[in-house]
Amino acid sequence: MAKNWQANRRKDHFYKKAKAQNFRSRAAFKLQQMCERYRIIKEGDIIIDLGANPGGWCQVAKELVGEEGLVIGVDLKPIEPIKGVHLIKGNAKSERVKRAINEILEKEREKNIKVNVVISDMSPKISGNYHMDHAVSVGLAELSLSFAEEYLRPGGGYVVKVFDGDMTHDFFHKEIRTRFRMAKRHSPIASRSSSSEIYIIALGYKGLDKEDLVEEEDEISDDSEE
Repeated sequence: MAKNWQANRRKDHFYKKAKAQNFRSRAAFKLQQMCERYRIIKEGDIIIDLGANPGGWCQVAKELVGEEGLVIGVDLKPIEPIKGVHLIKGNAKSERVKRAINEILEKEREKNIKVNVVISDMSPKISGNYHMDHAVSVGLAELSLSFAEEYLRPGGGYVVKVFDGDMTHDFFHKEIRTRFRMAKRHSPIASRSSSSEIYIIALGYKGLDKEDLVEEEDEISDDSEE
């Protein structure tokens, strides 16, 4: 089975393209495509990338923010150094990781500065039980949203991967749309057709205010299924 998976991956168009363009993973094209469509990351932005290993999203983010921008990648696993990117090995739940992020922000910018975009490609360790994997995936998305609440500046953006399922609806409508002015469920072209993953793209962070009217999703609509 593992051999079949490796063989299929080698045949994958985006896997080959990633190798050719020196991206560390095919996932780099997912973020690249989302940013091209929605202009999530801009030059000079400050980015926090959760679940950053092996570094494909960090590479794309760094290209987009340029020399004036700042990218901080966090993962449980070690990440090979990426020029111009600050990498932190640790659990995103830990206060040690947050202290490390704060130290980088203070050193590179100033104390208590807020970031422009939080992105998360965190995934659970696949158990084979989809309901369990879906629940853990939503839990990781909730963790990334807590980072967004702590670090995002007003008007900031947020991208998170989640395995689609019955819990996604509440997370999207009750957690995301109450905190951002625009939100969209999206499947990049680079996602495998067999994958259950979706990405939630949210723009215009405003904090939690359930009394505010949230703009309709067609503000950033596309042809993907709602």
